[in-house]
Amino acid sequence: METSDLVQMSLIRSLNGLSSFKPKHEGSFLVYLLRISTNLIRDELRRLKHKPEVVPLPPELIALDPSPLEIAMGRDLFRTYEAALSRLSPAQQEVLALRLELGCSFEEIAKTTGRASENAVRMYFARALARLAVLMGAEKSKE
Repeated sequence: METSDLVQMSLIRSLNGLSSFKPKHEGSFLVYLLRISTNLIRDELRRLKHKPEVVPLPPELIALDPSPLEIAMGRDLFRTYEAALSRLSPAQQEVLALRLELGCSFEEIAKTTGRASENAVRMYFARALARLAVLMGAEKSKE
């Protein structure tokens, strides 16, 4: 927590408890503020004790290559995707490939495929994607 956060929280707590504050001597209010700030700092120290600091890994220790599990899962998922995709109509395959694989905008897809509008492509894409998901689920259940 930043120092400014602690100061702000101290101020909020002091204002919330101001109605119950009863000054007993000169300087009582400063003692009241000091006690609130001290308690907040103690709370923060306790919290940090239970939550270890996150230290990023040095760049040389970060693996850039996929793990064997990621490779195997990727191959399986790709096979499932390809099998499901082949069961869609050519128009659905085209729209999905343009959007998912080539990253085309809906406007670009509308121009390429001759669809009426960007919104028409968006709806067609959503339906094709939903159908692909259903087919991928069916392919997964076959395995």
